[in-house]
Amino acid sequence: MRPTVTLSTATATATVIAPAPATVINTAATAATADSAHPASAAVALPDLLDSPATWGAKQTPDGSFQLIAVRLHRDLPLITHWMNDPAVAEYWELDGPESAVRDHLCHQLLGDGRSIPCLGLLEGRPMSYWEIYRADLDPVARHYPARPHDTGVHLLIGSAPDRGRGLGGSLLRAVSDLILDHRPTCTRVVAEPDIRNTPSVSAFLSAGFRFAAEAHLPDKRAALMIRDRSLRDAL
Repeated sequence: MRPTVTLSTATATATVIAPAPATVINTAATAATADSAHPASAAVALPDLLDSPATWGAKQTPDGSFQLIAVRLHRDLPLITHWMNDPAVAEYWELDGPESAVRDHLCHQLLGDGRSIPCLGLLEGRPMSYWEIYRADLDPVARHYPARPHDTGVHLLIGSAPDRGRGLGGSLLRAVSDLILDHRPTCTRVVAEPDIRNTPSVSAFLSAGFRFAAEAHLPDKRAALMIRDRSLRDAL
């Protein structure tokens, strides 16, 4: 279980990425084939437990067009590793250190059972955030709250320094939770579990239409259980 939002200052370099054409095959497993030097190079047929987030297309936000794309190791590993080594990020994600630590974290998902999919977030074509879309009802976190079938969770890291501290987190969380509700009709709730000490994170979720449901005592943190209900989507 990883933190959901990091809203602090870091230095990162990124280039504009043109999203690849959408495909309905398992994009997480396909992305893993990009690095032949790692076991993730083997193509794996995974069940589509999350309705292919990388095929959901763009969502307009007050800050521009936003889109999720599948993480590809050969392209994205250096940038994500750079973000993870920001001390403010490492405080919550605990993935600082050599590139191999981030590689292993990504490959655990890319070669897993399909219940968690790592994505890059592009704002106007620019990679500026890292996301994990996951089946919360199939995750160990489900042992710590009254999970419902198809509950879908989000983890978010905003990696680019100019994008932090200006309210962008809430805007993007609303966009991604809208995408989940639009493309996952069986999902009635989007959930998150940020560290309860991470006040900027909790505030971002509240501004995105999530409600504080409970405090959850997870093995690695005290978390704020945040929920966005489909039934309250237009009210909050």
